[in-house]
Amino acid sequence: MASSADLKNYQASQIKVLEGLEPVRKRPGMYIGSTDAKGLHHLVKEILDNAVDEAIAGFGKTIQLFRTQTGDTQRQLFLAHKNNKGKKADDKELGCQTITVVDNGRGIPTDLHESGVSAMEIVMTKLHAGGKFEETAYKASGGLHGIGSSAVNALSSLMQVAVKRNGKYFYQYHSRGIPAEKVKEVSEEEIIAKFSEQAAAFINYESGSMVQFVVDPTLFSTVEYSHKQMIQIVKDRAYLMAGIYFQLFDRIENIEQHYYFEGGIRSLVEHLNMSRKSLHKVFYVDNTWQDPETKKIIGIEIALQYNDTYNEHVESYVNVINTPDGGTHVQGFRLALGRVMREYAEKNNLIKEKEAFVADDLREGLTAVVFVKMPANDLQFESQTKSKLNNAEAQTAVYQVFKDSFATYLEENPKVGRIIIEKVLISARARLAARAAKDAVIRKGLLEGVSLPGKLADCQSRRAEESEIYMVEGDSAGGSAKQGRDRKFQAIFPLRGKILNTERARLDKVIASEELKNLVVALGCGIGESFNIEKLRYHRIILMNDADVDGEHITTLGLTFFFRHLRPIIEAGYLYVAMPPLYKITQGKEEQYVYSDEDKDVLIAKILAKDPNAKISTQRYKGLGEMNPEQLWSTTMNPKTRMLKKITIEDADKSDDTFSVLMGDDVAPRKKFIQSRAAMAQLDI
Repeated sequence: MASSADLKNYQASQIKVLEGLEPVRKRPGMYIGSTDAKGLHHLVKEILDNAVDEAIAGFGKTIQLFRTQTGDTQRQLFLAHKNNKGKKADDKELGCQTITVVDNGRGIPTDLHESGVSAMEIVMTKLHAGGKFEETAYKASGGLHGIGSSAVNALSSLMQVAVKRNGKYFYQYHSRGIPAEKVKEVSEEEIIAKFSEQAAAFINYESGSMVQFVVDPTLFSTVEYSHKQMIQIVKDRAYLMAGIYFQLFDRIENIEQHYYFEGGIRSLVEHLNMSRKSLHKVFYVDNTWQDPETKKIIGIEIALQYNDTYNEHVESYVNVINTPDGGTHVQGFRLALGRVMREYAEKNNLIKEKEAFVADDLREGLTAVVFVKMPANDLQFESQTKSKLNNAEAQTAVYQVFKDSFATYLEENPKVGRIIIEKVLISARARLAARAAKDAVIRKGLLEGVSLPGKLADCQSRRAEESEIYMVEGDSAGGSAKQGRDRKFQAIFPLRGKILNTERARLDKVIASEELKNLVVALGCGIGESFNIEKLRYHRIILMNDADVDGEHITTLGLTFFFRHLRPIIEAGYLYVAMPPLYKITQGKEEQYVYSDEDKDVLIAKILAKDPNAKISTQRYKGLGEMNPEQLWSTTMNPKTRMLKKITIEDADKSDDTFSVLMGDDVAPRKKFIQSRAAMAQLDI
């Protein structure tokens, strides 16, 4: 209960009103999701998507994205303009990178708004302002509530905006969301002087917009843009926007890339299935649906193709905004897919029982892209980061359009229908077999943790956050690891030889493997439907194998197992690879360990530089078993001195492709992959 003192202290003076863009700077995560690398790249998406929205609306065919180092022009603006704290830019800000987006759309309106200032300034400085609330300007767009441009402005130390309309140029610049001047008409020469290379194409357009910003380094944990992520951002939009040219100019990496896909999302599905064996040609539908009550129109594009793998890959977009968490449009797609497949199978007597397969069985080997285009003012997302669509009408629209079109496609292509049904039924049989195998194991009490496998040398701690488990191949290495470990928090799980390649193994085969079954029991988190990461007994799972070809293969098998069947463990940051030394360098009584041939040469040269007559002994470790327990502890297991590689998933699509190539059945692509990367692999040891 609040005391009288608490009530007295809580007065009107404590109520703060955040003006203008202050809320964005106070709580940036509410507007862009986070202030880490993900949030940083979200800023790029917001500005790029404004250009894409123009293309969706039918204006503009070319979009350019530049990443450059902050130049002299930006430096002069920094130094000339005081920010909202009355402090001039510092060296950290002057050293940031610059992002510029150029398009040949209609150009941001520059005439006076009813509020008394230029519409261009309103768009860049006011939350919930823009042309996407009414369908007169944008019938479909990725922008939400007019927050995008103004939020980026608020989180930038500097933002320059140029517009070309009716043969005239207009310009304004801002610092931390505050305009330094009013929108003014400028000459072509001034535009070139302020934007240099980025203005080259812009001045030749009949109309367009050019937005340049330098992020505020005081608000972000990193200000280094990733070239790979920039490519992905551009590529995603190029696939969706068939017939639109995207140009990426990365002057930091000195790389220039152009993207243009006439096939749109059909090309994207083909690309996603590139390293897999497709079972049929890509199915594609492009149609519209009209709401019978509101008469509003929703555009639907869906591309679908099954492959021979056991994994699903479904991507979804709303007005070119990626929705990684899906939403109502994906729900409509899944419901229609299940309905069509079941009706087709029953009509053609391809299944014996009505419940022969369930929704999950339809997912094996499915690659699809669901793309909807909706009126901008109707969009309902879960948050400003737009990861999940909530519009109920999107589900109805996708369901009806896809259901009718795909049902017709299967009737016209009965061979494809039978191939897909057979694929689904195989998945159903495997699911039932896996359930039976799992139930049999549970009946024995193994997966419930009643008894741990006898081969596990467990640690004393029962706190997962401080416990770690080493997966070690071989009796010799396992024995050394057991003797050398710290029993308080280190557990050892010895493996006998190479584990099952789980790239193409369903759950029933995984559970049937004694080694993998025991490992799952040891981890305690279950697998498949029974998986629960809260029950994981160790928060560091370490693959520790010999530093040779066989050891690397065993490590890859382990990575494949976790990626295909226990991916949440990787996503949580709990999987590691140990880095045992390659060499022991001995000079007199002094012993030093190195982890690569290059490090060995550097160390030897350093020793000889001090003493040209030094006697140096070099021992190459062929396996962990050659080390005694003390050496294994000091080099590979001691948290104070060891080296661990933390396994992360930066790009799930590329990771998926890599495992498919390396661990799949096709020899040719695997051989090409290894040969093309052999030199890099040696350097990375």
